[in-house]
Amino acid sequence: MYLAAGLFGLSAVVLLRRPRTAVRDPLTLSTCVAIVLGSLVFVCSAPLTLATVNDLTGIPNFGAPLTYGMLCAYSCSLLILVIHWRGGPRERVRRMVLRSIAAYVPLVAAIVVLFALGDAHTERLTDLDTYYANTPYLREMILLYLVGHSAATLTMCALCVKWSQEVTGLLRAGLRLILAGSLLDVVGFQLTKYTAVVARWSGHDLDVLSTKVAPPLASLGALLCSAGYVLPRLLPLLVAHARSLRDYRRLGPLWSRVRFGSNAPRPPSSLWQSPRARLHWREVSIHDALLGLAPYFDDGVRERALTAARRAGRGAHEARIAAEAAMLADAARRAAAREEPLQAPSGYRLHATEVSGTGGLVELALALAHAPAETAAPESTVRTPHG
Repeated sequence: MYLAAGLFGLSAVVLLRRPRTAVRDPLTLSTCVAIVLGSLVFVCSAPLTLATVNDLTGIPNFGAPLTYGMLCAYSCSLLILVIHWRGGPRERVRRMVLRSIAAYVPLVAAIVVLFALGDAHTERLTDLDTYYANTPYLREMILLYLVGHSAATLTMCALCVKWSQEVTGLLRAGLRLILAGSLLDVVGFQLTKYTAVVARWSGHDLDVLSTKVAPPLASLGALLCSAGYVLPRLLPLLVAHARSLRDYRRLGPLWSRVRFGSNAPRPPSSLWQSPRARLHWREVSIHDALLGLAPYFDDGVRERALTAARRAGRGAHEARIAAEAAMLADAARRAAAREEPLQAPSGYRLHATEVSGTGGLVELALALAHAPAETAAPESTVRTPHG
């Protein structure tokens, strides 16, 4: 129970990675509230928590209405989440949210009143639903919380089915995960609870469904739902970070050749920088170094390398990049040796400086990695004339 609560709540932390922006978005805020309330349900329903609450209050089974009330609040938050998902005019959304709250607040109050009227003096930490299934008032309390939770969950399932047919990509995948988790809750938790309670009404004992089957399936359903909540928002960010880290590393051969010529200021601390920020700094630094190496660019070296690449059967673009890599390697070698710049420097522009993004630099770095190795100057020991 505690593990499920922790993992479920972790998805809310992921969605709230930018709190100021998140609290202004009703959909994000309602999603996080639903997740937090779902996590609290698992915490409250754990036997250790129930025993602690009962001991602190001095009331046997006081943890039961607390858990049921929390579950009803979670169910209400699911309906509010559905309302924000559907969207529409602000006044209509606000009106439907208030109606949902107005429906579940009396439900929570009824649960508390029914518990107070019922006779629940024997503490039950794991099987209260079935143990008191035939007890007046407590029977109605148990049925009320199950019906309230079922109404919200089935509404969520219906929305996921309808919406998943209208969207594609990660949003559809997230909706299907939420649908799978909700259906698992319906079948694995609610249906087993109903079955165990009804069995008690008819004089049979199927308590194992309520005590052994329902809790783990409810936990699994919650984890599937949390994955559905965060997948559409987290995965694109992870993919972007992975691509940035990949390009950062692929620029390594180019950076090792030209880093001595870069005057770009280092960031205050690179330890906590995101991969995207690290890539941006390396890209800016490389462009700064290329600018300093421009007076050393030799068109003769480039043209000879271009001819050799074409004779080797390379395409026009690939041959151009290979030739630029050879010219850059030659310029870096002579700049590192503190040779004088060319009397008539080339006005040639590298492909990497003509295109936006990191792709051009990555192509140049890959070509440079296959160019003849040159001895690179140690960092900060040699500077190009502009530095």
